Amino acid sequence: MDNTCHKGFAERAPIFPAESDLFGVRRSGRRPYGRLGTLLGDGRLETMIAILGAGKMGEALLSGVLRAGRKPSELLVTTRREERGALLRERYGVQVATNAEAAATADTLVLAVKPQDMDTLLRELRDHVPAGRLVISMAAGIPTAFIEERLPDGVAVVRVMSNTPVHVDEAMSVISAGTHAGEEHLKLTEELMSPVGKVLRIPESLQDAATALSGSGPAYFYYLVEAMVDAGILLGMPRAAALEMVIQSAVGAAIMLRDSGDHPVMLREAVTSPAGTTISAIRELERHGVRAAVIEAIEAARDRGRELGAG
Repeated sequence: MDNTCHKGFAERAPIFPAESDLFGVRRSGRRPYGRLGTLLGDGRLETMIAILGAGKMGEALLSGVLRAGRKPSELLVTTRREERGALLRERYGVQVATNAEAAATADTLVLAVKPQDMDTLLRELRDHVPAGRLVISMAAGIPTAFIEERLPDGVAVVRVMSNTPVHVDEAMSVISAGTHAGEEHLKLTEELMSPVGKVLRIPESLQDAATALSGSGPAYFYYLVEAMVDAGILLGMPRAAALEMVIQSAVGAAIMLRDSGDHPVMLREAVTSPAGTTISAIRELERHGVRAAVIEAIEAARDRGRELGAG
């Protein structure tokens, strides 16, 4: 197989505004993929990215950077199972290595393992990560300090929280610098993540909140869609028709939120006529405390993220 899966999404991806700073939070939209690596004396760029733990999220990132122009020969992947590595090699033409080989070879290491596996991975990497490497962690709840303590002194670490729309190049990725990571490391991370969605810089103190809000965020929307479809069935609508209507309503509403620049309250009020159907529905949502439940749910997700980070 070639490396063009999801290509249609990449070709029609919207171009977002250039970087800007807002209350200390930096935003970056999708842009052409930048070359990562070391510039050699003859002008060539020596570069290698390793994705350690290439599961679903790792594979989605791999696919995205390949579609954005990086060559398969510039990528390494590591996997827990040999057959998984063989599948990725066949599907994308990338090299498969051990964690130690990847750490010793690659300029940038992307740690895409589950939080509970991070300590074991770092102990395996410690003696193989040279100075000057950039380490990008995509593990929920794991602070940069946890990683820095288990790697050689001075290794630059950037923490990333992305979400599952990475599979369709519409991810929301938030990034934070560790103690030794500078502007150049944040830019390299932005260039790596931008092909699969939008990128936002935030202080690391807000990472658990970001995990709760956007990392888990898609699940909240799926939950709402599920409930709306069930309501349609209850009202006599065929399931397929109800699902199509709800999905298109969600897509249209999201595009209006993104492109109009209007506050969601204004957009909601535009649909809400006096004594009409919408205000009747909203009254029931308020009566059942849906707004408070959403806030409490996201707080609970934030707290669980902190627990994961604390071990």
